[in-house]
Amino acid sequence: MTYSPKDGFPYYLDLAGNSDCQTLFASTATLSFLETISEEKSTFRYAPGKWSIKQVVGHIVDHERIKMSRAFWLSRNQQLQLWGYDQEALVQNARFAEQSFQELLTDYKNVRKASHSFVCSLSTEQLQIKGKAKNQEISLSDFLRTIIGHELHHINILKEKYL
Repeated sequence: MTYSPKDGFPYYLDLAGNSDCQTLFASTATLSFLETISEEKSTFRYAPGKWSIKQVVGHIVDHERIKMSRAFWLSRNQQLQLWGYDQEALVQNARFAEQSFQELLTDYKNVRKASHSFVCSLSTEQLQIKGKAKNQEISLSDFLRTIIGHELHHINILKEKYL
């Protein structure tokens, strides 16, 4: 079955594939791709009202920060509803346009390094803890994999529509 972004978790899990969390968070493929984009190109929008490449990268980083915070709570077996957020508001209220693309890439690297460290600290038992997100039950492992799937979704859009 083919999923779309509207399908949420199944779509992102499909993009992430079957790799384990440690492997996914250790990958440098996204960073290697982003490092090929120039400062000048990073301000490009493929249509009026669409995010710039800088904003897409900032959104990827914001998303990972938010989701890793939720993953932390779930890893400690805190059974709370993993709420949604307004991505448009977060991007509009950020300083992505003022920052250099290099600064955004440094932020991406730092967040990913912290995420990878956290993922490596989790036990097999912790990765199996289940929680509710968008009224669906999901394991911590799958929840973490959706972070990478979300990133890959945006990288695919950059490749298809921006570059």
